[in-house]
Amino acid sequence: MSCRFLPGILLSLLLLPSAAVASDTTAAATTRVIVLGVDHSTQLVARGDQPAALEAFLDRAKPDAICVERTPEAFARNDFYEFTYEVQSVVLPYARRTGIELCPVDWEPPRDDQLLGFGIDLEAIPEARPAQGFHQFLSFPQSATLQRGLLHAENPDNVAKVTQWAAQPAAKSADDLPRRLYLYRTFMQAKRLVQAAKARPGGTVVLVVGEFHKRDIEAILASDPAIVLVPPSAIGEPSADEVRRHQRREYRLAVATFNLLGVQAKTGTVDFAWLREEITQLQKENDTPEVQLLATRLDLLEGRIDARQAIARYERIARVDGDPPFTWNGVKDRARVDSYFDPFGNLDVRRRALVESAREWYRSGKPAKGDALLAPVVDGLTARQRAQVETYWRREFAT
Repeated sequence: MSCRFLPGILLSLLLLPSAAVASDTTAAATTRVIVLGVDHSTQLVARGDQPAALEAFLDRAKPDAICVERTPEAFARNDFYEFTYEVQSVVLPYARRTGIELCPVDWEPPRDDQLLGFGIDLEAIPEARPAQGFHQFLSFPQSATLQRGLLHAENPDNVAKVTQWAAQPAAKSADDLPRRLYLYRTFMQAKRLVQAAKARPGGTVVLVVGEFHKRDIEAILASDPAIVLVPPSAIGEPSADEVRRHQRREYRLAVATFNLLGVQAKTGTVDFAWLREEITQLQKENDTPEVQLLATRLDLLEGRIDARQAIARYERIARVDGDPPFTWNGVKDRARVDSYFDPFGNLDVRRRALVESAREWYRSGKPAKGDALLAPVVDGLTARQRAQVETYWRREFAT
């Protein structure tokens, strides 16, 4: 062999181990990112998307960090969107129980920009929420929601409407601010997710985010060599046994409260078989006045008891000692009487039993009996809360 080839051969031999090491180093520095798209609060109405299923999925994914849809500033204040049940009531408690790090990744326009662009502060709730429109009580009237599964957003067809909306400017540029803000917000969510991922090389990061953001976030991350996108389907849906192992009493109570006491009950879109299972289990564990109230409402909605029987049970529950609170009611502003899904959400169990009794008196054509219960309901509340109860009372019962 000619001596003039030796330097090249030696150089190649010397570089081989370095290249292998570099390749290994690159692999070790790569972060797995899983973007789980959710529909906020549907965990409370869809058995396949229930809270315990979300927790079981996170346990399967074994993340080093979980990112959530809230701005860093609001997260630091422990301040969350009121409708993101899955964030503050499932992800955060699970992460804190297990010692998993949490990362806020959302972005919002400053309040002044909201006022300039929309003419309103987007998070300012009116004193009485409207029956329809922006800030109305949340419900899921579409029956298809009950069939939703944990991996619903994996199918592009299920989010095609927002994908099309995001890509198509409004007919009038003056009406295009929501779309433009959506695109900017999603881009900033992606960039904050990149920060979280690169701070954990070789680890796994799960983002739990509104499903409408999922596709765009993944597209933005797709070309980053430090990130490997892992579809939630690769983790897989938890088995029924896994879901049972992650079931918690507070999850069962949240599901029952949302469906039985909130405006969801009016829609008729309720998985009654699932609720019966949850209520039965709650009764076996501890048949508290809270559970008795929920069971009465379920029996009434299913036609197992009539209004007269329900009123008798409600009145018995209302004689409970003290003012026991509900385990979960979705209330963010404790100075209000409502929650994001229930006009009377911030009332205690005793007062709520009186409200439900009044509901049945009105339905039975005896409004005077219902009217008589307003005073004991508002007794002890603040002036603001009394005014809200009276407003919702007229809307719900007296019209």
